[in-house]
Amino acid sequence: MADNWEPVVGIVGGSGLYHIDGLTEQVWRPVHSPWGMPSDELLFGRLDGVKCVFLPRHGRGHRLSPTNLNYRANIDALKRAGVTDLLSMSAVGSLREELPPGHFVIVDQFIDRSFAREKSFFGDGVVAHVSMADPVCARLGDALQAAADGIGLPITRRGTYLVMEGPQFSTRAESELYRSWGCSVIGMTNMPEAKLAREAEICYATVAMVTDYDCWHTEHDDVTVDVVTRVLADNAEKARALVRAVVPALAARREVCGAGCDRALDTAIITARSMRSPVLMSKLGAVAGRVL
Repeated sequence: MADNWEPVVGIVGGSGLYHIDGLTEQVWRPVHSPWGMPSDELLFGRLDGVKCVFLPRHGRGHRLSPTNLNYRANIDALKRAGVTDLLSMSAVGSLREELPPGHFVIVDQFIDRSFAREKSFFGDGVVAHVSMADPVCARLGDALQAAADGIGLPITRRGTYLVMEGPQFSTRAESELYRSWGCSVIGMTNMPEAKLAREAEICYATVAMVTDYDCWHTEHDDVTVDVVTRVLADNAEKARALVRAVVPALAARREVCGAGCDRALDTAIITARSMRSPVLMSKLGAVAGRVL
């Protein structure tokens, strides 16, 4: 491990989570990306001495819809900011009785049902195929579990997150279909975010924060913005407490990720060097410069 190596913890704040408590040396700074504009400026600071970078996924004031988020610019900007470990905090609906509003899930799998989004940094001119068999970093999941247990946060380890396109909520038939598939929670934002984080070789984990029972539960109201917003504030406080608890633990990690997240591109790029597009290569400088 390099003597000057220092972890940088990134936090992507979902609906209701637009700031992080306890950051010192705070400064909002724009980070320019060849992939376009990120959702907002990035908030740089330190938490218990650990470098942190915060990005409100939908922008401050919740200006951007899930479909229109520039996922590539967001991940590229976080990579340019030096982020090594990325915590994705995401509001979701529950598809399981045992996951009530206010409960958190450390997701370990996704089913991607989004269809109107750019999902890769790579393409014609530089083709790459990264493994998504295990789409989140187990090391981050372990740290999140330990931190949640330490503060008494109601949390479940492992679950499948169904990513829908939105912006509308599910039909009852869709909700029941996803339940039959064994999905745990449903949301609109973690794909292609998780795929792009893997391509950028950033360790990534999702904390799904349950706000409602979607529309399948006959004894609860169907999901509406009013229903969701009543739970968001409490969930945001829990999320900030979890971040404060987990960040110091992440500072002690080894430089090399045991899960291999930080080496995801080692065998991913298939395009011959002589045939690679100089234009695309220049855009890939931050996310894939280590192997290009």
